[in-house]
Amino acid sequence: MTSVYCFAPIENKDARILILGSMPGRESLKAEQYYAHQRNAFWPVMGELVGASPSIPYESRVQILTSAGIALWDVLASCRRLGSMDSDIEEGSIQPNDFESFYRSHPKITRIIFNGAMAEKCYRKQVLPLLKSLPLLYLRVPSTSPANVSIPYEQKLNAWRAALEGSPSASIPSEPAFFKK
Repeated sequence: MTSVYCFAPIENKDARILILGSMPGRESLKAEQYYAHQRNAFWPVMGELVGASPSIPYESRVQILTSAGIALWDVLASCRRLGSMDSDIEEGSIQPNDFESFYRSHPKITRIIFNGAMAEKCYRKQVLPLLKSLPLLYLRVPSTSPANVSIPYEQKLNAWRAALEGSPSASIPSEPAFFKK
């Protein structure tokens, strides 16, 4: 198993929304960019919703996200993983990021959007028990990963649109959409 480490968050002090993945995949780690895999739907979705299209330089996309009040990070600071899949993460190796400090330095964040089930699962198990009460809305949307082919792009796009607007209808059908601490 290889140890992998997350990137620094994309953020600014005025962020209102935090989008959380689990851990960058191989292509992202190699490119040193969030969601760098060509078939990952994250940047196409962000292109349609906030103008951060994959056709523009990465630095410009990052600027557009932060200007829109969106921060981007991963739940895990590090873990051991064989490949790029969330299912490859060795559970006993998981080290979460320091969200208590992050939230203290970003007091305007009121909404957390999980990019897929693993990000939510790790946050609930590894992070939430350590946090003091925070007025946050938690939403999980379909993963933008190229491995998530069972959900059509349009359905993903609609769920992400609803999540960015703060609607509980953003979740994957039949699974918990949000919870308050």
